[in-house]
Amino acid sequence: MMLDTSAAGVFVIAPTPFADDGALDLDSAARMTEAFLEAGATGLTLLGIMGEAPKLDAEESLRFAQHVITRVGGRVPVIVGVSAPGFAAMRSLARGAMDAGAAGVMIAPTAGLRGDEAVLTYLRQASQVVGDAPWVLQDYPQLTGVAISAGMVTTLANEDARLVMLKAEDHPGLDKLSAIRAAEAKGARRLAILGGNGGIFLPQEIERGADGIMTGYAVPEMLVRVRELILQGEREAAHDLFDLHLPLIRYELQPGLGLAVRKHALMRRGIIASAALRNPGPKLTPATLAEVEFILARLARRDPTLRL
Repeated sequence: MMLDTSAAGVFVIAPTPFADDGALDLDSAARMTEAFLEAGATGLTLLGIMGEAPKLDAEESLRFAQHVITRVGGRVPVIVGVSAPGFAAMRSLARGAMDAGAAGVMIAPTAGLRGDEAVLTYLRQASQVVGDAPWVLQDYPQLTGVAISAGMVTTLANEDARLVMLKAEDHPGLDKLSAIRAAEAKGARRLAILGGNGGIFLPQEIERGADGIMTGYAVPEMLVRVRELILQGEREAAHDLFDLHLPLIRYELQPGLGLAVRKHALMRRGIIASAALRNPGPKLTPATLAEVEFILARLARRDPTLRL
């Protein structure tokens, strides 16, 4: 199963489960995989920014990817994030992931690039590094500090057939999304576009022409249902459902703390055994935990999808 421009739906970004002592928890990884597929995920993304990829060594990264890909067993495409400061590490992980059965890889430009030509050159080189793998461009300037315009996206799409998807995480990014779709309407090569940013703009992204969402929000069932409602013309119902989840989405979006909140919610749902982040990483204070529990309890009363 190779990723292509027809990709759509909800690609859940999987966290990397750890035991309390920081060891990889592959049993939780298997349970998490099944839970996400049961929730309606049309794809999974591993070793993304919220997957704590920089905290894994090369052997662990590949072992985790192989374990999940094997568990998925071809039911949905699996994307593996291979972003790295150096191309040698990128090449090795991309090759290992594709050999294990990944559908494609995801690349974010390395931090510190300045100027359009420097960014385009880097991404062209990265595309060559990952060989024949279809790839996803992760546009996340809030983290990388690298600006990628709509015109740069269409330039890359027109010249590289293996670029099949844009993960659109610029913030604000809705007008950029519209600009890319407008360029495609005038003849630019079409890419699959999946939104990000924790799902905070999911309804608007779908309404602007995104094919879906790629995020790790702790209740992916909601993401699936909101997209379906919008596509069915049930706009008010979609926004009403989305609005119920905004308090938890907002709390998950806190810089530096969001993954700890997300892992706690996944643990409370029984999807992973431990909410542990691998060090260095934040730990939730009792006050923060109490706030998260209050949000979860209120949401569970209003949306039966969230079973605690």
